[in-house]
Amino acid sequence: MSKINKEVLNQALDDIIAFANGEEVTLQGETKKGKKRNFVETIDLQFTLKNYDPRRDKRFAGTFKLPTVPRPNMKVCVLGNDIHCEQAKELGYPHMSVDDLKKLNKNKKLVKKLAKKYDAFVASQALIKQIPRLLGPGLNRAGKFPTVVSSSDTLENKVNEVKAQIKFQMKKVMCMSVAVGNVGLTREENLTNINLACNFLASLLKKNWQNIKVIYIKSTMGPAINIFF
Repeated sequence: MSKINKEVLNQALDDIIAFANGEEVTLQGETKKGKKRNFVETIDLQFTLKNYDPRRDKRFAGTFKLPTVPRPNMKVCVLGNDIHCEQAKELGYPHMSVDDLKKLNKNKKLVKKLAKKYDAFVASQALIKQIPRLLGPGLNRAGKFPTVVSSSDTLENKVNEVKAQIKFQMKKVMCMSVAVGNVGLTREENLTNINLACNFLASLLKKNWQNIKVIYIKSTMGPAINIFF
């Protein structure tokens, strides 16, 4: 069950949307003038943990599919067989065939450049086992090992599924951030995404909500607003 106060979250979201629309908002007694940008701002969930020792406690990792895609412009590259490459071309997705991957020649710099270029990857089932042999460990190290597209999946659905996924992974720091919405979504879509993401995060932690020190939501160019403390 969520421990996020409904009224606090509603007000925070209203302020974020208003600021993104160029309106004035009052935060902690200070009035700030927003600015409308020429792109759709992402809304991030930023949080800090407590009573957690990254060196001693078990590090957690988990992925969760949100009901609404938070980053529709997320760049997903298809590593595909002939059929999936053809479909990717028709759908306007960036794609690479086995021959394209072979041209990288396992060059660490080129693989690192490829991993940086895209937010995520999907790969045909027939190709997935070849990825380490063709590219080495580069994509895995970047945390971007491809999601499998099976013969029964439609490529468009799989790419949208990847775009809707968020990942929480404990590393060496106690502060983390994930994209959970954007200012172009409806109020309800953003509220649902935020609440589900917070609940999922709490479920990954040893002492659930007791391990969360603070949570903020923040648009790309806007101020961070506290929703849990």
